[in-house]
Amino acid sequence: MKTYFEQVFGELSALIKSDNLRAKTIDAWVLAAEEGGWTEGKQLEQIPFTLLTETHGLNLIEHTIAVTKGAIGLAKAQFDTYHKMPYKIDMDVLISGGLLHDVGKLLEIEKANNSYRKSRNGKCARHPFSGSIIAAKVGMPDEIINTIACHAKEGDGRPQRVETVLIHQSDFATFNPLVMMQKGILIDNEG
Repeated sequence: MKTYFEQVFGELSALIKSDNLRAKTIDAWVLAAEEGGWTEGKQLEQIPFTLLTETHGLNLIEHTIAVTKGAIGLAKAQFDTYHKMPYKIDMDVLISGGLLHDVGKLLEIEKANNSYRKSRNGKCARHPFSGSIIAAKVGMPDEIINTIACHAKEGDGRPQRVETVLIHQSDFATFNPLVMMQKGILIDNEG
């Protein structure tokens, strides 16, 4: 599995300057796959990125990459536009946190027959919790654990790093349109 994660996340993980953080980012995915019982990379490309709405075939790996790229784009927009940054953005934390924000879904979701459902682990602890535990197990710093723990509703009103905020915004920019489509309230270009 390590080779698979190095391949699919290689373009983004290569942007992490810290060799140690880059390696631990991949290690977290490997550990989550092992603990979740996933043995092949192709299995992961079938997992819907959420069970909360229709994903229209978008999978967990695609979602992870899109969220990470979106968070990088939000940071870059500020770097390129603000005459003076009012706060620091640690790009290593942003990229590693983006790649790991949903790593806990490998424990939260299981395949049952030809569909996916919440696993027992997922019923006991949502992915921000299980992902934070995975990150701690591989020795991730608290900054990364904050991005995982607080990227979703569990982070509402909690202290967050700016990287966490950017990951959260990018995550919901990929999720909310699908929810709106399902509810029939997304205004599209066709009408």
